[in-house]
Amino acid sequence: MPHWMKLILVACTATLLAACGGNDDDEPAAQPKTLVETAQSDARFSILVEAVVAADLAGTLSAPGPFTVFAPTNDAFAALLAELGVTKDQLLADKALLTTVLTYHVLPAQVLRAVVPAGQAITTVQGGIFKVDAVGSDLLVTDGRNRTAKITATDLQSSNGVIHVIDRVLLPADKTVAQTAQALPAFSILVEAVVAANLQGTLSGTGPFTVFAPTDDAFAALLTELGVTKDQLLADVPLLTKVLTYHVVAGRVLKVNVPVGTAIGTVQGGSFTVDAGLAITDQRARRASIVATDVLASNGVIHVVDKVILPAP
Repeated sequence: MPHWMKLILVACTATLLAACGGNDDDEPAAQPKTLVETAQSDARFSILVEAVVAADLAGTLSAPGPFTVFAPTNDAFAALLAELGVTKDQLLADKALLTTVLTYHVLPAQVLRAVVPAGQAITTVQGGIFKVDAVGSDLLVTDGRNRTAKITATDLQSSNGVIHVIDRVLLPADKTVAQTAQALPAFSILVEAVVAANLQGTLSGTGPFTVFAPTDDAFAALLTELGVTKDQLLADVPLLTKVLTYHVVAGRVLKVNVPVGTAIGTVQGGSFTVDAGLAITDQRARRASIVATDVLASNGVIHVVDKVILPAP
């Protein structure tokens, strides 16, 4: 090939390469989507997006964050409408309720699946708490009303946080510790005792409190043990107050945070211990078992016990 033809070929090749490079530089780089844009691009979240817009939260969830959003699907919202007995339009028109519910699904930090604090109280932007438990390979959310939702997908990334997909809309607590006990039939005598001791106001206060709540069967056994009737026990307000406040611990202590083998101070002033098997030893060396845990309330948590515990005589 003549020398002049080689020069032309090199020049053309260089020009072609430069042109290709220039085209690459002209193409804008794809921008990562915000949480709102990520939800908008996913058909599963169309009702969630409508709700976010109706509550005027789109701007907030497009801010730098980072946030973690537990995102209910359309099926989850359909189930909520049936549960509440309202239409979608009625729900979207109730901005106050919508804002409360939606902000309850948002955490003010990015929390990937690998670092979700299992069994712990997780505080939301709304101010209420829920907890997440690992059950086998599943992650289950327990909301403030003790309803459960399954996390069906995790770690959907966006520019300002992460989305975890859930199959049920979460609801914040709407009952105090006292109201929660009133709503459960197993605690009818406990509720009578709290009223007789005039403690319902205290247990409806800000708290938070942890209540180790004896069942009706536990109170029946105590009456036999003390050789008194229920009326006699309820009439002895000083004793009743001492016994009931011995079942209350200041602060919200979920099961995972119960200190094993360490004296746990009570509102009454005495203490008891809990072993690794969740058995309580009171100050009279009597033992009770914790038979259910982490019943959530707006101002604390309830653990159910099968025996009334007693402070030192």
